[in-house]
Amino acid sequence: MKKLNPRGMQSTIMFVFTVITISLMLVLGIVMYIRFSISSRQETIQSTKKLMEQTGESLENYLVSMRQISDAVYYNVIKENDFSSKDNSIQQGMNLLYEANKTSLRSIAIYNGNGSLIVAEPVAAQKEDPDVTKQDWYMQAKEQMENMHFSTPHIQNLFNDDSRRYYWVISLSRMVEITDQGVSASGVLLVDMDYSSISRMMQQINESDNGQYYYLCDSNGEIIYHMRQIQISNGISSESSIAAAKYKDGVYDEVFEGKRRKIIVNTISYTGWKLVGVIPYSSFTHGMFNVRYFIVILMLLMAMMLVVVNRIVSVRISRPILKLNDSVKEYEAGEKPEIYIGGPLEIRHLGHSIQRSYEQIETLMQEIVLEQNERRKSELDALQSQINPHFLYNALDSITWMIEGGKNDEAVFMVTELAKLFRISLSRGRTIISVKDELQHAKSYMNIQKIRYKNAFSITFDADPEIYDYCTVKLVLQPILENAINYGINAMDDCGEITVTGRMNDGNIILSVTDNGVGMSEDEVSLILTDSSRIQKHGSGVGLVNVNNRIQILFGKEYGLTVLSEPDEGTTVSICIPAVRCTDENRKVLEKGYILSKEEVSDGDIQDKQNEE
Repeated sequence: MKKLNPRGMQSTIMFVFTVITISLMLVLGIVMYIRFSISSRQETIQSTKKLMEQTGESLENYLVSMRQISDAVYYNVIKENDFSSKDNSIQQGMNLLYEANKTSLRSIAIYNGNGSLIVAEPVAAQKEDPDVTKQDWYMQAKEQMENMHFSTPHIQNLFNDDSRRYYWVISLSRMVEITDQGVSASGVLLVDMDYSSISRMMQQINESDNGQYYYLCDSNGEIIYHMRQIQISNGISSESSIAAAKYKDGVYDEVFEGKRRKIIVNTISYTGWKLVGVIPYSSFTHGMFNVRYFIVILMLLMAMMLVVVNRIVSVRISRPILKLNDSVKEYEAGEKPEIYIGGPLEIRHLGHSIQRSYEQIETLMQEIVLEQNERRKSELDALQSQINPHFLYNALDSITWMIEGGKNDEAVFMVTELAKLFRISLSRGRTIISVKDELQHAKSYMNIQKIRYKNAFSITFDADPEIYDYCTVKLVLQPILENAINYGINAMDDCGEITVTGRMNDGNIILSVTDNGVGMSEDEVSLILTDSSRIQKHGSGVGLVNVNNRIQILFGKEYGLTVLSEPDEGTTVSICIPAVRCTDENRKVLEKGYILSKEEVSDGDIQDKQNEE
């Protein structure tokens, strides 16, 4: 199972907090931008509507003044005079009105029902044969006699101008009643307004550089003023004025030439003209650059601040966990520090729980070690107690026979060797004895056996004195020697030979028993240390399995017996044990049942276990 890296946990907490805060900031930034965009769009529309209302009022005032001039001419001049009169009252009245308003007028003219000029101001010669009856202003006045009519902008083409200048005008025409020699007849009053006044008003509001513009059209969609009026008249450009003329006053969405835009329509009173404001959607974002810049700077500052806050928060959260983890690591490394208990309530509770768990584990481990040691000692004692009592009975019988036969010297020798044998066997209850005592025990055993078997075999001991002072499990050679006698040389006709050797080899002690008996096959060798029932049927009842188990209980699975045998050649059984000096300290450690490793034995002394004791 992969361990949690607490440092990674701190980074994870900070990463999660940062992602959450950045996400919230992004959402907040987007919401702020959308709100600013909507507010900016509404503000742009409101400011446009306000500007159009102001411009519409100016246009209405201008047109009202033109209408007042037309009314003044009609009611103060035409109605009050007979055109058959020879005085100049009509011309004077028109002249007074013209002079008072000449900044916004080009001309005032009265035509009869046939389209002939009656009088005009300023005094000017009419162009030769202009057919006014076919002009729009004249036809509209004749068709709708009760209304005033405003034409679209056009170049004045009625009167000669010595300066050869051409003026754009808008014609205000109306049907009037003319009195000539007391007889009433219909006529048309024409007031030509200077188009430049309207043009100046419209130019003043068309100074924006963000794509927003305004134009003026009549109720039929005919353009009165447009920034691209010449291009539109030449067919180079176009405008949705016909559609706009059908709209009522208000704000509308429109797609024109593939581009979305807002149009605002405001109707000019008395005329039916439409003042139209056009706001492309691109112009809404034109003024949002500073807003975007402000939001980005604000988000960056907030991000920097939140990163610092997240760092502080993540450290505050993870610091108690890190300290708890460090103390647990020290505990796992073999030290015994106090488990960190601090921080929030949950971390303190966790620290208390870990501390109690470690204390319980340590107590359980000590109990388990104690139980294991006791179990190994019990197993070792049980195995060691499996010495065949028949050997003692046979030895005593031999001693009785010697005494009865008068062989007192041999009986004394037998008793002496038997005493040595049992002194070492008992060893004050010890399990661990020196190699020297084990070899002495083997010699006493073999001396007794030689007498019993009437010297039917020879025994040779060849052990290096340097291994005498090292530890071994007692009674490991006797069962091997007994097997050598019973299985190896007992069935031989000739005298058998048994050799016991002892050597130091690579930090281990090797004790070997070699006989020149009948030997064993490979199958028998493979079973001799595993099939204890086979040995018990024909052997001493203790056997090699017993010896091997006793050694491994004390020293570990890497030690024990090795059997080499060839049929008709003989058998060699080797004992491998660690080279541990036979001191009281080392013996006490071994008899407690600890299993040693090679690293725990240095220069023949038990290091770590001895320190623990």
